[in-house]
Amino acid sequence: MHVSRHAMLINLLLCALASLALGALFGYPMAGLAVGLLVRSIYHAQRFSQLSEWLQREDGSEPPEAKGAWGDLFDELARTQKRGRSREQYLRGIISRFQQSSAALTDAIVIVDNQNNLEWWNRSADRLLGLRAASDRGKPLMNLLRDPRFVRYYRKGHYQEPLELPSPVNGDIRLQYQISHFGEGDRLLVARDITRLVRLEQTRQDFVANASHELRTPLTVIRGYLETFLDQDLPRPLARGMNQMQQQARRMESLVTDLLLLSRLEASQHISDEHPIFVQSLIRQMHEDAQALSMDRGHSFVVEVDSNYDLLGQENELQSAFSNLVFNAVRYTPDNGTITLRWWADTEGGHFSVTDDGIGIEPMHIPRLTERFYRIDESRSSASGGTGLGLAIVKHVLVRHDGHLTIDSTPGEGSTFTCHFPPDMVVPVRDAD
Repeated sequence: MHVSRHAMLINLLLCALASLALGALFGYPMAGLAVGLLVRSIYHAQRFSQLSEWLQREDGSEPPEAKGAWGDLFDELARTQKRGRSREQYLRGIISRFQQSSAALTDAIVIVDNQNNLEWWNRSADRLLGLRAASDRGKPLMNLLRDPRFVRYYRKGHYQEPLELPSPVNGDIRLQYQISHFGEGDRLLVARDITRLVRLEQTRQDFVANASHELRTPLTVIRGYLETFLDQDLPRPLARGMNQMQQQARRMESLVTDLLLLSRLEASQHISDEHPIFVQSLIRQMHEDAQALSMDRGHSFVVEVDSNYDLLGQENELQSAFSNLVFNAVRYTPDNGTITLRWWADTEGGHFSVTDDGIGIEPMHIPRLTERFYRIDESRSSASGGTGLGLAIVKHVLVRHDGHLTIDSTPGEGSTFTCHFPPDMVVPVRDAD
């Protein structure tokens, strides 16, 4: 193109000189120059018109025939156009492969733009979510997936944990939603059919629940006979053995009770309905129970309650979760230690914490504390009478209330267990009343 540009300038200069010379031959040099330049301009206008028509056709036809600089220009543009078509064909192939591969996925994939409108989705989204390409493209996602639990999850913006809900198309299909941010405010939503996994989990839960339920009757009989025998005047070695049997029977009953509660909590990840919970009276009752459990161990209790806010939820579940934290603090805090119970609300939601000044927990244990039957010290836990299910129950209760548990602990200084609830679960006391 650089050579063609110089050639055009040289041709223009030669044309001007020839026109000037021809005009001078007839005694009108400037008129000859003007006529020559006019003829040259008409020629270039014709070539430009040919170029414009050829570019507008976009049918892959050969460029117009021309000589000199215009011919070089046409040939260079033809090569550029060919390279552009090859690149476009390559990109179309990539898009086609992506669409084919995404259509083959069994998971629903949906792209949502930064205005929360549907931009693109694959074929499985039609089947699992009921989206229709002809009518739903560009519509707000909230207009099509209206489950309040999904709306709350989507608007929260924190997608570390997936959400499980029934399919809006078929209630027998269980979906797991996972959302990721990408681009400038766009979101990628993946909905996975986990019906089979849910059924397997339900089978396991039913087995645990049924086995626990069946254990209650024989344990009740055993405890009844043990209490009867212990009321008698037994020899000391036999009485000691009977007392140990009674302690283990009580521990087994506590274990069965916790297993049944945990199975019931696992049956659903969300509470069925919400009721105002009067946090002040709930914490006051737990404080009294903790003092009774502490007995003569000399524990000091500090209670700090924000009396302006209450919670929405299931009272019996929250009482179970809070009491597990409080009773654990009583069991594992050394004599004469201090235990602090706090409830407060701020812009991030509601918070209930239990703080002790006990021996603390090593950092390597903290991520696993909410696992079932996980024990830091087997002998210490057994001596305290714990079942190993308390923190697992706390975790599941909080999940059902859209909350989460945080654990802060320093070995030798103590621990703080905090239950966090979202702002929409916190209500002013006036509203609760």
